[in-house]
Amino acid sequence: MPTRLDFATLSLMDALDLATLIEVEAYKRYAQFAERLGSRADDDAGAVFESMAVNENKHGEQLTERRLALFGATPPRVRLDDIFDVEAPDVGATRWNMSTRSAYQVALAAEEKAFDFYDRALRHVEHPEVKALFEELREEEAEHVRMVKDILAKLPASAAVDLEDEDAEPGKLAPHRYGMDS
Repeated sequence: MPTRLDFATLSLMDALDLATLIEVEAYKRYAQFAERLGSRADDDAGAVFESMAVNENKHGEQLTERRLALFGATPPRVRLDDIFDVEAPDVGATRWNMSTRSAYQVALAAEEKAFDFYDRALRHVEHPEVKALFEELREEEAEHVRMVKDILAKLPASAAVDLEDEDAEPGKLAPHRYGMDS
């Protein structure tokens, strides 16, 4: 994972803030995927993304709680832009008409990046409670990677077909693309 972050110089507060941003972005992304794809069954893509959004939100709350306990209202030094080197999908990775397979591939890449973040950060985090939390989150990211890979392996060929714009002429996609909301 190429990144401009130097984990050796990342402060504990910065690591917690980055981890929180990662989880918040993941929550928003998965909630967006769930909304776009919809859900018709407990195990379809929309339901899986909804479940992942719930997990990511829980992780964000755990990190926020720990950060507040350790650093109070000290303003963060990291920015939302900093997570694009760590976990967030590449710009343009999501689009309004993306297929279920494409959504899962974006999710897989993001989960692998999140695992890598926690794995690399753990080499430098010494605070016992934060270290334990990061270890737990790293293992959850590893489980997410396994789950998404298993789902991708089982998807039918039809899951690779992009969605069509209901207002467009039959067989033609709308000419515009939408990126992720921040």
